[in-house]
Amino acid sequence: MAQIPSFADVEAAAQRLRGHAHRTPVMRSRMLDAEVGAQIFLKCENLQRMGAFKFRGAFNALSQFTPAQRSGGVVAFSSGNHAQAVALSARMLGMPAVIVMPQDAPASKIEATRGYGAEVLLYDRYTEDREAIGQRLAQERGMTLIPPFDHADVIAGQGTAALELLQDHGPLDALFVCVGGGGLIAGSALSAHALAPQCRVYGVEPEAGNDVQQSLASGERVQIPVPVTIADGAQTQQVGRLTFPIIQRHVHAIVTASDAQLVEGMRFMAAYLKLVVEPTGCLGLAAVRAMASQLRGQRVGVILSGGNIDMPRFCALLQPAEKP
Repeated sequence: MAQIPSFADVEAAAQRLRGHAHRTPVMRSRMLDAEVGAQIFLKCENLQRMGAFKFRGAFNALSQFTPAQRSGGVVAFSSGNHAQAVALSARMLGMPAVIVMPQDAPASKIEATRGYGAEVLLYDRYTEDREAIGQRLAQERGMTLIPPFDHADVIAGQGTAALELLQDHGPLDALFVCVGGGGLIAGSALSAHALAPQCRVYGVEPEAGNDVQQSLASGERVQIPVPVTIADGAQTQQVGRLTFPIIQRHVHAIVTASDAQLVEGMRFMAAYLKLVVEPTGCLGLAAVRAMASQLRGQRVGVILSGGNIDMPRFCALLQPAEKP
């Protein structure tokens, strides 16, 4: 089994990312603070390169390739943000990239991945195994497979978002992080444990896809069917082998949010902070608003993980439901 990363790996990733990743802004909202009764710090990874935190992990992993690996190139599988992150990182580092993406991924994410110069191969997420496809391609083409979350260098890179938040704004009482396969929350938990040991880290999953919540309850990794949710970045079926032990050790709890709560979060961010945040990126915000009574008087961090969503889809989701 690959080695589980440490906070030292997160710090090393931060050095590699310096000058390549944006040190994204942290935004505040007096309206949100008043609603929750707490000081809320929103880490805007929707303003990261390619529009999501995934750039951090992808660049950290690819930048450590050997010359032979760079020559062979990289293969990845992703519903969208990891796809774009690997494609952009590969272009920056001068290597070929092949990305396996689901047919129903947002069109903007597919187009952006191709726009960064990657070859995109589409598959059916409900009938085909993306990991098997990726492994076969890596073997056939002599490429290196970089998975979206279950990789030590990816986890370490993702942890730099929380590292920056804590460095720039000091210790927090609680940190809310969206959860798919666990790369972002695992890295975030490493940073929080090292820099603010008293900080409670909460993972937030879609109600329809609470495999990590189930896994923590059972003590082993639970696999579920592909969840049906607007949070396309969290439609994972099982938490990672490397991410799960970190979550078990350092995450206080896993909570869930409904699709309706995600839409309300998207609407709030657009209306009051003028930010476009994709549904998955609103998981942490939705949980904070729902748990306001438990957070009063505290300093609370939220990682807004990404902002990649088709504009027609964004507008359609924010349309108020027609009254009968």
